[in-house]
Amino acid sequence: MAQLVELTPTFNHTLAHLGIIPNIDSGAPWARLRGQMLPRDKREQSDRLNRQLATGGFRFTPHREHIYGVLLEKRDHPTAEEVFIRAKHEMPDISMATVYNCLDALVQCGLVRQVTLERGAARFCSNMREHCHFYCDSCERVFDINLPAETGVPLPRGFAASRFDIAIHGRCPACANAPGGEAATIESS
Repeated sequence: MAQLVELTPTFNHTLAHLGIIPNIDSGAPWARLRGQMLPRDKREQSDRLNRQLATGGFRFTPHREHIYGVLLEKRDHPTAEEVFIRAKHEMPDISMATVYNCLDALVQCGLVRQVTLERGAARFCSNMREHCHFYCDSCERVFDINLPAETGVPLPRGFAASRFDIAIHGRCPACANAPGGEAATIESS
């Protein structure tokens, strides 16, 4: 049986010290859910979304706004299927095809990154700062990891990188400390 690990300030401090960006929205101070946003913040988010979509040649739609909001609400690198399930709660008429189309538009406009780890389903990340991903082989969660500013890879002459994708595999702190090597489950409130 998996050990239940509650996110505590000490655990969160350890994650911050390791350069891990907490992405489990369990009522922590950094969690700012759409339902708790001020009207001004919602308007700014909609304006930013509209500008980015227009720049990419797409129009603003309620479906795209909703899917983007779902990704911002819980930053846990969901698959398209997980986004679909979450989106259905507030928009029951949305289809899986619409979710895929919205995710594609958001990726093309630079609002979301598509993250592919191994042979699994593509995941989506709304953190657009340069970072890498840590994939826990035990609990299968994905964490954002900050990289030092001087991180870089020397490229051969003539190559110019626009961004990079780095995936680190291993065990997250919760799973590494779980007795018996079992995957830990994180309690979210």
